[in-house]
Amino acid sequence: MIMETVKEILFVTIPALIVMLTAYLLIRKTIENDREKRRHEIMLQNSRTITPIRLQAYERLTLFLERISIESLIMRTHKTEMDAKKLQAALLVAIRSEYDHNLAQQIYVSPQAWEVIKSARANSIKLINTIAEKIPPTASSSDLSRNLLEAVMEMEQEPAKVALDFLKKEISRML
Repeated sequence: MIMETVKEILFVTIPALIVMLTAYLLIRKTIENDREKRRHEIMLQNSRTITPIRLQAYERLTLFLERISIESLIMRTHKTEMDAKKLQAALLVAIRSEYDHNLAQQIYVSPQAWEVIKSARANSIKLINTIAEKIPPTASSSDLSRNLLEAVMEMEQEPAKVALDFLKKEISRML
């Protein structure tokens, strides 16, 4: 009699336990799938928000690099009444101003891209200072301009061009 009662209890409990375990596993899997789906939706939404901002940062940095290219700098800052020292100072101020204006873009680009940007800036400044030191103190702004352009022509690639190529490669990987 006790044996039969135990048997009946087992016949009822074992299937109930199996059903309960199956339900638990199905509910757990459904909840995990739902979490994964929500996480994916959030990532997709973030991507939709961040990608345009990142692209805009790359656009601004591209413009920055174009504006600090030696030829562009000379075209914008050179005035015939300047002497070489004044032109040198104006070129350096223009680079620093452009850099300061775009400083916040670093949060939207990769650390490597920002390092390349900083390197382009530093190399452009170094080039201007190096060429300015080589010409006589009485030189005109035209002399400095000519020497800078000649130096750029002798280079394999201007510092801004190297950085621009890096940004283009990074953007193509991003898209």
